[in-house]
Amino acid sequence: MEFFNILKIYWVLLIICLISKLGHGFYHPGSYPPTYVKGEPLSVKLSSLTSIDTVIPYSYYSLPFCKPPEGVKDIADNLGELLIGDWIQNSPYNFHMYTNETEIFLCQTKSLSSDEYKLLTNRIEELYQVNLFLDNLPAIRYVTDYPRWTGYPIGLKFSDSYYVYNHLKFTVLVHKYEEMNVPHKYMVVGFEVDPCSVKHNPETLKNLKRYSKYPSKIDCEDSIVALKENEPIAFTYEVTFIESDIKWSSRWDSYMKMDGAKVDWFSIVNSLMIITFLAGIILVIILRTTVKRDLSNLKIVVVDVFRSPSNPMLLCVMVGNGIQILGTTVLTIIFAAMGFMSPVSRGTLVTGILIFYMFLGILAGYIAVRMWRTIFSGDHKGWVSVSSKVACFFPGITFLIFFVLNFLLWTSQSTRAIPFSLFVTLILLWFCISVPLSLLGGYFGVKAPHIEYQIRTNQIPREIPAKKYPSWVLVLGAGTLPFGTLFVEINFIMSSISMDRVYYIIGFMFVAWILLVMVCAEVSLVLTYMHLCVEDWKWWWKSFFASGSVALYIFLYSIYYLIFELMSLSGPISILLYIGYSLLMVLATMLVTGTVGFLSSFWFVHYLFSSGRLD
Repeated sequence: MEFFNILKIYWVLLIICLISKLGHGFYHPGSYPPTYVKGEPLSVKLSSLTSIDTVIPYSYYSLPFCKPPEGVKDIADNLGELLIGDWIQNSPYNFHMYTNETEIFLCQTKSLSSDEYKLLTNRIEELYQVNLFLDNLPAIRYVTDYPRWTGYPIGLKFSDSYYVYNHLKFTVLVHKYEEMNVPHKYMVVGFEVDPCSVKHNPETLKNLKRYSKYPSKIDCEDSIVALKENEPIAFTYEVTFIESDIKWSSRWDSYMKMDGAKVDWFSIVNSLMIITFLAGIILVIILRTTVKRDLSNLKIVVVDVFRSPSNPMLLCVMVGNGIQILGTTVLTIIFAAMGFMSPVSRGTLVTGILIFYMFLGILAGYIAVRMWRTIFSGDHKGWVSVSSKVACFFPGITFLIFFVLNFLLWTSQSTRAIPFSLFVTLILLWFCISVPLSLLGGYFGVKAPHIEYQIRTNQIPREIPAKKYPSWVLVLGAGTLPFGTLFVEINFIMSSISMDRVYYIIGFMFVAWILLVMVCAEVSLVLTYMHLCVEDWKWWWKSFFASGSVALYIFLYSIYYLIFELMSLSGPISILLYIGYSLLMVLATMLVTGTVGFLSSFWFVHYLFSSGRLD
């Protein structure tokens, strides 16, 4: 008995430690923004090198660039940053609040070896860019007074020569923070960077120390320097502080105005038209089944409509996982829209998804076990197996794909490859929190009353009449309507994800998810009614895949997007990573949309056949 008490205490302490690790770094909307007095040091941070040409990030210091005098330090506020490979590191740039500095010498690297030269030129060809952050605000690169990109490219290729951007012009926008009994302080409300390639005088560089002032004016239009083997690279920078009227709450507005961040509201109107059309069809169905009593075909299948489907446990498990993912998505979008997962604290979006998914295991186990008992008319046998499979089905597939992709990242020495210790943490979260909560939810599902059919099922199933076309054709075709509502939205979402602008589409995703759920419910309900009218009583799995088949079209679109929109995606590893992540997204979408469609059809069939109107 004492052993079990010790085990309970250990389990509680483990959960507390893991949750504290997960929750660290969350932003609270009611908290005060960070303020700085004039001359106070500002921390400029670096993220991994990223590229639109590949999905493989690399460390900034993997290239022959200047390093901080105190050494390179990894900075990770939460588990989400580690999972997405967003390794935040300190930078060599030295800023002080509201202190302008011009022509600051940073360092001069050693002569480039042949390997360093080849690596640097490859990164330039692959369009890798440097991602800088000041007060968690990404640096924006402007083109003709319009924000076009976050970060700046490593360099450029012109003709047969390569040029590295070795001089950076930083502009920091600050807003004065004034409050009674508080001295004047400033908030960072903007961070801009303008890179250029400059040829420095070798003789001048010999007498310069780090952070000393360059003796002459640096003009980006004067000259550029091409990369050459066995020659060093000199880096310089300048920073200008400008007081701005931009308020703290509006400092992310510039990022919303970037290319690709505009919402196509015509697609929303198109989705609403499809929803209205389907709603009209459903209204006609309800009128035919309640007012006109045109139920002759439905009466034929009344004794078979609640017959147990094939592979009932798999259906219950998939429905449970679908509910869990749907709940995770809804909660994540709501909390992100409320500001708890704002980009002020990087990585909290992924951390929030992980937390919500784990704790919603109790809901997944409850729904799956209750559906299991409903299918078998209250029999509670096998509920432990159902609950445990709910806890292992989608997470197991995700973990397997994630492990394979992580191995590919590890072989390419990418920063997105997570260490073995993080895998151990994920396994502990899985088996110490998610699995027990799923079993607890299953226990509550056993105790809850199952749904009564009120109709007796015949022992011998009725033969389904032959059809002119296979039913799976209609099932797969039904997925075109939900995909039609997402056709424009999914292009916007995928482009935002590929450009690392997930936070900019939270509100849009909330609207898109509502529209998708409504269309999936309506499509599945209409298709179920059509099958019942032709005396096809096997509606369980068909209602699931009628709406779940939208995932097939999303996957086909992702392949189209890979071929025609990401034509420059280079290397087999990049392509495999893209396909792997797409498969995870498609699987999650199928479970969510299939669950919505199935539960809508189940409610409709139960309402229709268990209310006594067919007597």
